[in-house]
Amino acid sequence: MTAQVQALYDFMGEPNTTEMSITSGEILTLLNTEIGEGWWEGKNAKGETGLFPAAYVKKLTPEELTQTKAAPPAPRYDQAADDWGNQQYSAGDNNYQRGNSQEEGWDDDWDDDTYSEIGPVSQQKAPPPYNQPLTPLPGMPINDHHQNFDDAASSFGSTVGTVRKNKFAPSSKISGESYLLATLNVEVPDSDKVYIVQEEDRYVWSPVNQPYTVTVASPKKESKFKGIKSFIAYQLTPSFNNIQVSRRYKHFDWLHERLQEKFTLIPIPPLPDKQISGRYDEQLIERRRVQLQEFVDWMCKHPVLSKCEVWQHFLTCTDEKRWKAGKRQAERDNLLGLNYCVSLVVPEKALLQSQVDHITEQAHTFMNSMDTSVKSVVAMCQLQTKRFQGPYKTDSQKVGEAIYGLGNALSLDEGSIVSTSKLTSAVKMTGGAYIDIGRMYDEQPKWDWEPLGDKFHLYKGIVGSFPDALANHRGAVQKKRECERLTAENKMEVAQLNEVFRRTDVISYALLAEVNHFKAERTVDLKATMQKFLRQQIQFYKKIVDKLEVTLQQYDE
Repeated sequence: MTAQVQALYDFMGEPNTTEMSITSGEILTLLNTEIGEGWWEGKNAKGETGLFPAAYVKKLTPEELTQTKAAPPAPRYDQAADDWGNQQYSAGDNNYQRGNSQEEGWDDDWDDDTYSEIGPVSQQKAPPPYNQPLTPLPGMPINDHHQNFDDAASSFGSTVGTVRKNKFAPSSKISGESYLLATLNVEVPDSDKVYIVQEEDRYVWSPVNQPYTVTVASPKKESKFKGIKSFIAYQLTPSFNNIQVSRRYKHFDWLHERLQEKFTLIPIPPLPDKQISGRYDEQLIERRRVQLQEFVDWMCKHPVLSKCEVWQHFLTCTDEKRWKAGKRQAERDNLLGLNYCVSLVVPEKALLQSQVDHITEQAHTFMNSMDTSVKSVVAMCQLQTKRFQGPYKTDSQKVGEAIYGLGNALSLDEGSIVSTSKLTSAVKMTGGAYIDIGRMYDEQPKWDWEPLGDKFHLYKGIVGSFPDALANHRGAVQKKRECERLTAENKMEVAQLNEVFRRTDVISYALLAEVNHFKAERTVDLKATMQKFLRQQIQFYKKIVDKLEVTLQQYDE
């Protein structure tokens, strides 16, 4: 008897592909489980066949087939790992296996195409995230990296928490508390240390010694499984070696998650928004490429992000074995969040807390205002693009068609005593000019409104991440104050308190350096952006004026 499966979750298949949409509770006939990498083939009650994620269905026993009219039970968290492909995790060494596979191909576990260019399947009503308490290694306090630091600070001495299970191999999330309290024993090589220096009256990251650029180009549609699955690959070429690497959107997404986990005091530039449909539309692909270029440019210019190991690995690795080793190493990184501050070397001068508080309060106020402003600009750019390609284009062409129609009417009187041939030609040319202007409106956004929107998409993501960085700093300051209270109650040694003070200053130095970096970058970047936008606007309207002036001259001849 042919196996039957029941859909546990909704899945929307990509139009014009071999994917098939399924609905929670739907019964499907299983045709092929050998498609590979998390995909099965089946047939629905309408006789339609296609591919769907294996994680979205469960096989039915003969007994269950008689009860399929009942709603499918919600998956228990203790079943979620099996639903996601029989993944097995080890909290001790952070290794994991998918199913019984011993040898993984190029891109290893990334190539589970239930995670495609549209982002994780969790964006499509996927199973709930799998959470399970893990036993920490000796001397390694573990905390959920999404836990608010303020909450962590309120439980002084607590070392056991939870680790969020996600698409990628899990890594131990160590609370920033272990850094503040000097319980994190990690030696950082001199080559990996990051310096913060004083520049006039402000503190900044030590600048990049060897600046470089990376070009994102040649996005092209590729496929695997003999054409069953398709994806878009982008070619990245760093200027320091000119060796091209091919990366998909989900590779960028993996990198982004690693960066967000590691650098909680540094806002990470955003990626293009995930798309549910139209992934292979040429215009969308080009917009994505431009926004990925904005992401890459910001990374290259940042004194810390540009040198971090996971980013360098992402940019340069072309060897399969080295890729897997580097990927695993990034996923096991223990210097996450505030613990990364172990790598920082700051001025010896103690900071005055009142001055730090004043600067952070100013930053908080500014970021709130900036957040509203950049969102407004992004929305305005989208609206202007629609207007240029919609009503502005249509209205101009309607004007042109009406005037051109007048020229046609005049041409019917060519046999009269008074010749109107020159006038007729000029009128028709006027109509044609407005029709051309309509086409110009349609094409113009790609030169001004879309680039402006892409730039402010970048700022929207960065500015939107600053409140989290400020909150992490605030949590460290609150922890310091708690330690002051414990010292006053003779529950903490003065020497320990002094070390907490020093380490809180390191965190403050890092935040000040990042605030100053953002200020310096936006000053240069926004100036160039607005100049480029205005030049394109001027050039556009000059073209319109030139076309109308040429048309006007026809009436003088």
